[in-house]
Amino acid sequence: MDLSLIVLVVIVAALAFDFTNGFHDTANAMATSIATGALRPKVAVTISAVLNLVGAFLSVEVAKTISGGIVDDTKVTPVVVFAGLVGAILWNLLTWLFGLPSSSSHALFGGLIGATWVASGADAVHFAQVVQKVLIPAVASPLVAGLVAVVGTYLVYRITAKVRQDVVGKSFKRAQVLSASLVSLAHGTNDAQKTMGVITLTLISSGALAAGSGPPLWVVLSAGLVIALGTYMGGWRIIHTMGRKITDVQTPQGFAAETSAAATILASSHLGFALSTTHVCSGGIIGSGVGRRLAEVRWSVAGRMALAWLLTLPAAAVVGAVAAKVATLGTLGTLVVGLVLIAAALGIWLWSRRNPVTPQTVADPEQAVPVAV
Repeated sequence: MDLSLIVLVVIVAALAFDFTNGFHDTANAMATSIATGALRPKVAVTISAVLNLVGAFLSVEVAKTISGGIVDDTKVTPVVVFAGLVGAILWNLLTWLFGLPSSSSHALFGGLIGATWVASGADAVHFAQVVQKVLIPAVASPLVAGLVAVVGTYLVYRITAKVRQDVVGKSFKRAQVLSASLVSLAHGTNDAQKTMGVITLTLISSGALAAGSGPPLWVVLSAGLVIALGTYMGGWRIIHTMGRKITDVQTPQGFAAETSAAATILASSHLGFALSTTHVCSGGIIGSGVGRRLAEVRWSVAGRMALAWLLTLPAAAVVGAVAAKVATLGTLGTLVVGLVLIAAALGIWLWSRRNPVTPQTVADPEQAVPVAV
């Protein structure tokens, strides 16, 4: 296949992943605000989409980590990047179907690692960087966000203990608009950059950019716009899980969870840690449930989420490896992988239509949602 054509195919696939990342992770910023009634569903996703776009322009440190840190860009070809994206996209779609708030970031890392390993050998994967900038943040970030949320929630309820509850509710609904917006902004500084990094890696591997280059402006703009569009579509299945199924969220809890998550994500983006915003926000929600006296945390749901987290990187790596094995056989192999991806995505979407989840569904706590969590 002509090099310029495969580069174009990879860019399209990367933006497709970016779109799935957007609707997969909308819940990170807006689930608790929707659950408490601080924001109406469509208003929430609109705000989140705009701020994701703005956040995409604030930093490129995470993009540099992906384009030159996880794998050896001199041993990666555009076909290998394409295979890695296939693993990431399929895992995102499957977990969305079942309403599981898994990590889009780890799906991407897993797909790239698996594809690179099969195509270029284990030496092409920078395992020390994977441990330092992916695995350690994956464990530490939800614990940090959860601990901050525990303390913050406890203090909020102690400080407002003698204040009329209707006043507390109204005040924190307004505060939640700000805290949820900050999470969306932080999400843009971290997750939008992952697609920028993938496209930059592709351009470097094809010789269009010099090794070590940062993402060009058109890459930043396109990645920001597409993740914003995906966010606007709303991942209602996952929003329902994070907003309703982990714990019953009150407005002070929602504010504490969102603030702790935003602080953790922004600090990590500044340091170039490509962490999972899903892990961080889930940790914040669980921490807010622990911090509120008499609140119920549904640990069975949290356990299934944790299992999905553990499976994400290796599962995407296996799919990426298989896709790379086929795609590197030549033009026909790449075409087969692309057709399988399209067919699988269409099948998952058609399956989801059997049990649709709408904005009205997630806004009404009395409605049952047919999601497998």
